Amino acid sequence: MSEDATPPAGTAICSLDEIGDPGARDFSFGSGKTRFELFLVRTDGALRAYVNRCPHANQRLDARPGRFLTMDETRIICGGHAALFRIEDGLCTSGPCLGKHLESVPVEVTDGVVRIAAR
Repeated sequence: MSEDATPPAGTAICSLDEIGDPGARDFSFGSGKTRFELFLVRTDGALRAYVNRCPHANQRLDARPGRFLTMDETRIICGGHAALFRIEDGLCTSGPCLGKHLESVPVEVTDGVVRIAAR
């Protein structure tokens, strides 16, 4: 998955109503070498998007498909290594990638639709 595989600004991801609050959901665009995977996290009305890749082992965060949040829904968890990340900025606060960040993806909500935003 490469940065140039990021969908262009304006690409619709989903309806905002499809993401619980709190909640998280994954999305994929393209296939093969151009496949781009991200997940949306919504909490306290705020929406954030990150590339679905752990900075430690370059693998998907959701070892159990669709599971991105801790049981108390206050942090993002890597299903492979149990690394914990802050929802608000993707900073790893516990685990093998301590101090590293998830790669953020800019998003915006227009007329109830979540879209890729310009960087």
